[in-house]
Amino acid sequence: MELIHSSRDALVRKLQIVSNIVERRNTLPVLANILLKKQGGLLTLLSSDIEMQIQTSAEVGAGGEDTATTVAARKFLDILRSLPEDSDVMVKLDGKKMSVQAKKSRFALQTLPAEDFPLVQEPKEWVTQISLPQKMLKNLLGMVHFSMAQQDLRYYLNGVLLVIESACVRAVATDGHRLAYADAPGHGGTAKHEVIVPRKTVLELSRLLNDTDDTVTIDLASNQAKFTFSDITLITKLVEGKFPDYQRVIPKTHQHHVVISRDALLHSLQRASILTSDKFRGIRWVLGANGLTIVANNSDQEEARDEMEVEYQGPEIDVGFNVNYLLDVLNNLKSETVQFTLQDGNSSALVTTPGKDDFKYVVMPMRI
Repeated sequence: MELIHSSRDALVRKLQIVSNIVERRNTLPVLANILLKKQGGLLTLLSSDIEMQIQTSAEVGAGGEDTATTVAARKFLDILRSLPEDSDVMVKLDGKKMSVQAKKSRFALQTLPAEDFPLVQEPKEWVTQISLPQKMLKNLLGMVHFSMAQQDLRYYLNGVLLVIESACVRAVATDGHRLAYADAPGHGGTAKHEVIVPRKTVLELSRLLNDTDDTVTIDLASNQAKFTFSDITLITKLVEGKFPDYQRVIPKTHQHHVVISRDALLHSLQRASILTSDKFRGIRWVLGANGLTIVANNSDQEEARDEMEVEYQGPEIDVGFNVNYLLDVLNNLKSETVQFTLQDGNSSALVTTPGKDDFKYVVMPMRI
């Protein structure tokens, strides 16, 4: 029974959309598979890890009867990638076997029944819906995702807080040591909603969203969110819990400001970080009249010292930071300059882009 007749390139693109969330180790063997469902000339491809489900579709040409099956996602994708780029691919079903044929190459794969595949149960109704340009959401997530926690026992930190209201859309992430905040103008017509989008979902959205004005529609329910864009539907469970009061973390009274070339500071920190150790990534930041000195030491009594000229006339501030936290923000910002707002050696630093209020990054000091 013919399931697919398509170009190799078109099929690879669709499989790459859905296969990324498939875990190599699963309690349910069928979750290592993707669901392939043919109706008329339309093929639906769907993957799930129980927490998240991604679906897309492809035109595969009419012919044959409607059918559905599941097949190992990694094997199927690896086979298609190995074929010549200009290949036409024929996929057929024969009982529990699925055959893949292109030119003189043939593969036979085991399948599992489509009815065994656990689909995410959508809520009876979605509470609210908002639409915004894909590039807006992609940019918001890109500006904060590096501050998410990883496998923190405070599970509500393992994701991004998405705040949707009429005036603005806001994204916030923190791991307890640093916090990133970004906002963009809202599109009106919605009450305020706050949801915590899981880390894995944030990374998938960052990968799949396009940098275009094409729309992404977000549907929200009490414990689920659905993102619909291009020909993709992504449904995810939300993280339950109370996100920290991020407004309290952002410094309001720091008095000392310095504007620095982003590129120059990035390279200075990269040089100094060479002599930090894997276990201790601390660097000293000594800010004085018209100069910034970055110092790194390690347990072998080695030292890196890098000096920069900056316009600053305030008191000397000697403060320690985790160099990775500074590199993360500088690598993700696109502005030519960055502004650091500091108070003293024991207080957090606020990083912003000069003249703008749509991004804030707070990094806690560390004892050197």
